[in-house]
Amino acid sequence: MSSDNLACPSTSDLRTQPVAALDKEGIGPAMTSIPMIACSTSLSEHHSGGSGTNKNKQMVEQLQRYGVISSKKVVEVMETIDRALFVPDGTPAYVDSPMAVGYNATISAPHMHATCLQLLEENLQPGMHALDVGSGTGYLTACFATMVGPQGRAIGVEHIPELVASSIKNIEKSAAALLLKGGSLSVHAGDGREGWPEHAPYDAIHVGAAAPEIPQPLIDQLKPGGRMVIPVGKIFQDLQVVDKNLDGSVSIRSETAVRYVPLTSRDAQLKGY
Repeated sequence: MSSDNLACPSTSDLRTQPVAALDKEGIGPAMTSIPMIACSTSLSEHHSGGSGTNKNKQMVEQLQRYGVISSKKVVEVMETIDRALFVPDGTPAYVDSPMAVGYNATISAPHMHATCLQLLEENLQPGMHALDVGSGTGYLTACFATMVGPQGRAIGVEHIPELVASSIKNIEKSAAALLLKGGSLSVHAGDGREGWPEHAPYDAIHVGAAAPEIPQPLIDQLKPGGRMVIPVGKIFQDLQVVDKNLDGSVSIRSETAVRYVPLTSRDAQLKGY
């Protein structure tokens, strides 16, 4: 997540500026040449309906066009879970930029969601278990739940209780509502640095804020054969891919340079870090 509170620039500005110029979450080489998704004041940006659904699909198509998404499953889930349901009213949902959601938190940019979904795709097969640390508005948690299905389990952990409550309301309006009702999708208030041991181990773990080092509880809760995606670093950060091998050993590689807000305590976040 990024703490930037970005307003919607003019359409001409969005079409000419690269993601790296406006989005501080994805500054790696693969992201720097992707034009922003256009923002139009005439769009119905907020909740479900024909116009919003079509614009969500156009957003996904544009991410495909610029090479951010290559996976059919990621296309399917991002078209199924409408981003507009997970941003505050009045926020341009389909702009490729992080958006402020209150409490010094944001929803990440669509290209970062797509990147993380692709990195975790093989560990989000039907019946698998996924953990979303710093689940915020619930968007990625809903995507995870849709991918693992009713026989799987998707857990969101967020330390701001108000965001937990609002994320549940968001999910209830989305295509993942039945999964929430059925119990295979849930969101909990807690310190994500400690994971969520109750439903461990996990095939997939996503962390939406940067840790100075990978928290040991998250490594411990990763299933052998599982994968975690987490931004690591202080000023300079890498999006790291952590694979737990079948013998319990861990392999780590860096995917790209990123800039996220810190994975920290609730009090520190509310004070602005």
